[in-house]
Amino acid sequence: MKDPTERFSSRVDDYAQYRPRYPREVIRTLRNECGLTPGSPIADIGSGTGLLSELFLQNGNPVFAVEPNPEMREAGEKLLSRYPGFRSIEGRAEATNLPEASVDFVIMGQAFHWFDLDKCRREFIRILKPGGTVMIVWNERETGSTPFLIAYEELLKRHVPDYTQLNFKEIYDASVVEFFGGNGFQSKTFRHRQDLDYAGTRGRLLSSSYTPEEGHPNHIPMLDALSEAFHTNQVDGRVAFIYTTRMYYSRSK
Repeated sequence: MKDPTERFSSRVDDYAQYRPRYPREVIRTLRNECGLTPGSPIADIGSGTGLLSELFLQNGNPVFAVEPNPEMREAGEKLLSRYPGFRSIEGRAEATNLPEASVDFVIMGQAFHWFDLDKCRREFIRILKPGGTVMIVWNERETGSTPFLIAYEELLKRHVPDYTQLNFKEIYDASVVEFFGGNGFQSKTFRHRQDLDYAGTRGRLLSSSYTPEEGHPNHIPMLDALSEAFHTNQVDGRVAFIYTTRMYYSRSK
């Protein structure tokens, strides 16, 4: 099985450019319910190209972006080096290389389901200050709310080997409950969308770790199906990806 830290090495550019960002409601929730201030130090675990880190850097927070994959980490450094509070850290969820009791918030985006939950839980307890908060957030693509999203889901089922075996919602939900415990967290959901032209739609597709890459026999048929879905459903040269952003958080006593 491929090392999870290497799954996106060949997809870094598409990931950085075409994956959705995160809604500002994440910041507002943590401010109102968990005491987030612009001075709160943040550890973004599995920070990738920095899409979640950037939301907190824009809020004024110092952010330690912890990422094991060198290609993803370098892309994050290029994106975020203009923010004075940004620090790039080579590390894993299970061994962050951060000092004990050094951050107020541990945050995680789309990478959470790759972590060893028992080991990372111990590590987060170690690096969090007393009263700190752990927050997990991801964007869940809607699969049937528009004709384009229906067509997009169908092309994945048709051209991506084993796609139908990947129940991401069940994987994430089970991981969250195992990590926090059945009643040990709060949750919120937000509506989020991303409007893309054809180049962006193609990049969004190819940013996913499971889609066939160039040279695979399904690669060209998949792109042909994407082109048909896009051009059938585009309005003014763009289509919308609609997401439910799911946020889970718990503040220690």
